[in-house]
Amino acid sequence: MSLDSLKSAVPDYAKDLKLNLGSVIGNSDLPAQQLWGTVLATAIASRSPIVLRELEPEAKANLTPEAYSAAKSAAAIMAMNNVFYRTRHLLSDHEYGTLRAGLRMNVIGNPGVDKVDFELWSFAVSAINGCGMCLDSHEQVLRKAGVDRETIQEAFKIAAVVEAVGATLDAEAVLAAAQ
Repeated sequence: MSLDSLKSAVPDYAKDLKLNLGSVIGNSDLPAQQLWGTVLATAIASRSPIVLRELEPEAKANLTPEAYSAAKSAAAIMAMNNVFYRTRHLLSDHEYGTLRAGLRMNVIGNPGVDKVDFELWSFAVSAINGCGMCLDSHEQVLRKAGVDRETIQEAFKIAAVVEAVGATLDAEAVLAAAQ
């Protein structure tokens, strides 16, 4: 169970994904906590059992218990927030934007790890879930905290590759089961 076994599972027709997976995770310049928290949060957000099963043990080995829990919290809270805020944004009736959300989001204020790390993980999950409002909000917080664009792009590159690998491997599993 590892990055290497996940890469070896990627079919030949998706060789670019295999190479990108090795590059964005194996050669990342992100500090270990930011990297592996992003990997874990996006693996959860990908909804791919294969990806999560392969990447979670390595993420857990590279994260403190607090960071491991916080990365899972980022994936959980953003699963809710991305749907809520994306829907609010997409509705043509902008009055919904004036209504109180009424949803608990306490973990955002107190994630148990450095706020920048949690924001980066939340940003990456929002990239997978496609919430423009959340992407903008988290990117602004990260930029105000001094995080450079290259670091932010690193997070959404990880999100893009993890999501693509998950979609590919899940499709292959369905096709294999159908035969």
